[in-house]
Formats: sequence, C-alpha cells, structure tokens
Amino acid sequence: MKPTMKRVAAIHDLSGFGRASLCSIIPTLSSMGIQVCPVPTAILSTHSGGFREYTFEDLTDTIPAYMAHWKKLNLHFDCIYSGFLGSPVQTQMVADIFDDFADENTLVVVDPVMGDNGGLYSSIPESMVPQMRRLVNKADIIVPNYTEAALLLDEDVKGYRGNEELKEWLRRLSDLGPDTVLITSAPDEERPEMMNVIAYEKESDTYWKVASRLLHDYYPGTGDIFASVMIGSLLKGESLPGAIDWAAQFVSQCIKVSSGYDYERRDGVQLERVLPLLHQDHLINGYERF
Repeated sequence: MKPTMKRVAAIHDLSGFGRASLCSIIPTLSSMGIQVCPVPTAILSTHSGGFREYTFEDLTDTIPAYMAHWKKLNLHFDCIYSGFLGSPVQTQMVADIFDDFADENTLVVVDPVMGDNGGLYSSIPESMVPQMRRLVNKADIIVPNYTEAALLLDEDVKGYRGNEELKEWLRRLSDLGPDTVLITSAPDEERPEMMNVIAYEKESDTYWKVASRLLHDYYPGTGDIFASVMIGSLLKGESLPGAIDWAAQFVSQCIKVSSGYDYERRDGVQLERVLPLLHQDHLINGYERF
C-alpha cells in the first residue's frame, strides 16, 4: 500500500497582514509535509494584536455551504484543528464539523483562542467564553494559553499559581472533556526566569513540562505556530512530550531570530527565515515529568 500525505482541516481566520492564524499555520504544517485544508472563519485586514481600525468580515454565513460541499466530496482528515472563531455561533458549527468529519482515527485539536496577557482580544465578546467551554468537550487535545485557561475555568487571570494549583487547573480542564490538556505560557514556581508549557494526559494520569527561558519580546501568532508544530509532530508519530518539546524549541528559535531584526513586533515572527529548521533533524531532550 502506497503511503498517503497526512491532511489537516484548519478552522481559523485569515488575516491579510501579520503572521498569525492561517498565514502561519499553512506554511508551518506544509513545511512538515502535511496538507492543510483551510476553513476560514473570518477575514481581517490585519490580526487584532497591536493593530487598530482593522476590517473584520465574519464568515459565519459561508461555512454551512462550504462544509456541505466537503461532505459531498467525502473528504477525510487525519486532524481537525480549530482556532480563532469569528463569532460565538461558530462554536456550534465547529462542533458539527467535528461530528461530520472526525472518526476514531481523527485527532481533534481545539485552540480556544480568546485572549492573552490577562484579557480578551478586542474582537472577542465575553459571550464566547461559555460557548468555548462547550466546544472543548469535543476535543482530544486543547491548547489554551495561561489567560485562556483561566477564562475557561472562570479563574482570576492575574493571580499567581504554583505547581500544584497548575496541576489542578490541568485536571479541571480535562474534566471539561478533552483527553489531553496543554497550557502554554505557564509561570514557573521555582524559576521565574523560565516559562513553561505544561500538559496532562488523562488516560495515563501523567503530567509533562517543557521549560523555556522567558524571552521578553512578544510576537502575535506564536501560539498558532506552536500548535501547528505540535500537531505536525504528532501526525508524524512523535510522542506527546516530544511533540511539545519540538514545538517549544521551534517557537523559541523563531523569537530569537526575529529579535535580531529592527521591525514592529506586531508584524509577527520572521517565520520564513526559520521554516527550514522543520526539515532538519532535531534533538528532543527538554521535557520532564511535572
């Protein structure tokens, strides 16, 4: 039997300027040898991270016919990966996509894109939060950042949490439905100069941590890149901690390379300069039990 290319349905927005969402997801997964089939949820002139007066076209009305055509084509996906949604009503549409296209062999990943740095994004209404709690019930893996984890759990975003409380957060997020939970940009109780990705696998009751040195340059879109590399690694047979490790390494390299250039950080990382790393062998040695 001839090998086939892995295929991912990516349910995200398309921002005309700024390396985020589909503009980062498509080249990242494609560089890993994976076909990306986009489902645009909204079209923006720029992403919302640092730009004002951007245009925003909600594509809610286009999704049903779009997906009906895919159903007629009997398309199959190895992974369905949702991120930024154009409106709260789209959460039910995404849930329907999971029901219609996912089988026991399909990896369902939800990045509950709602906010960062302690608050909601300017384009996200508060009504999105309870709808997102329902959507994550359908996922195998969820990838919230620290702010989004707090929003899903109705916790104070600004409060500091130690390791044991963060483990409790992971368990509570898993109780919402997903088998595997990641929290990115989690604080490190013992080493404040570090920032962690922490994870919990319900089936084995195992916690993982990948620590990275805190880099003080902030670039929008790094969460999309992280999740894409993780998904690509999992589809290529890597273990969960190994996939998280490589994704964290790659994002760190994106930030380090980008910090050497003089440009506005809201433009996103210099992804094009770093994509060749995805074709090279890499060491997986940074993860540990949490």
